[in-house]
Amino acid sequence: MVNLRSLRKPDSAGMADHVVVIGLGRFGESVALELMATGADVLGIDIGEDPVARMNARLTHAVQADATREEVLRQLGVDEAEYVVVAIGDSIEASLLTSSLVLSFGVPQLWAKAVSDAHGRILEQIGVHHVVHPEREIGRRVAHLLRARLQDYIELGGGYALVRTTPPAAVIGRPIREIHVRRNFGVTVIASKGSDGDWKDVTGDTVLADGDEILLTGPIAKAERFHLK
Repeated sequence: MVNLRSLRKPDSAGMADHVVVIGLGRFGESVALELMATGADVLGIDIGEDPVARMNARLTHAVQADATREEVLRQLGVDEAEYVVVAIGDSIEASLLTSSLVLSFGVPQLWAKAVSDAHGRILEQIGVHHVVHPEREIGRRVAHLLRARLQDYIELGGGYALVRTTPPAAVIGRPIREIHVRRNFGVTVIASKGSDGDWKDVTGDTVLADGDEILLTGPIAKAERFHLK
């Protein structure tokens, strides 16, 4: 049986280079493959034969195992992992039990998928560090993109968002410092992409042009309204 102890230890930069993903459904598969694409080593675990067979050649290791059993997790070395994602979505009981076992190992970074608000609350109550609501978060993101006609939108928490959009007419053709964007519009433009296709940091001397793209941060309502100015 594959053991996580055979993988390299995370480097000194603190990157999530070695991650355990438990549950290889659509969400777990997506997370695992994206981690692989960024260069991480991924141990995928699922109780089902088909998900493991599907992911076997696509992950560093894929193992069919019952993650609700402490001895199995220890045999796989999950007790020594630094980053674990519990992506079990078809059984709340299995999700909670697995998450509780991983927490008992003292794993410093545990992410878990919640399939409902109640599920999420219980995950938070037992101490899961990061609770993810994929369907709810995607739904909210799509709603903001649609309503405000934005190119991209990421809610940062605390009522703030990171928005990718086009600059409004009010800020085109003059240096940013002359426009006082933060004072007048309540947002901060942090980067821009011009006709050369390269993103650049925005400074006080930056002059935005029609057709540019910008990244900005600010309170959600102000960030959504900014490109309409």
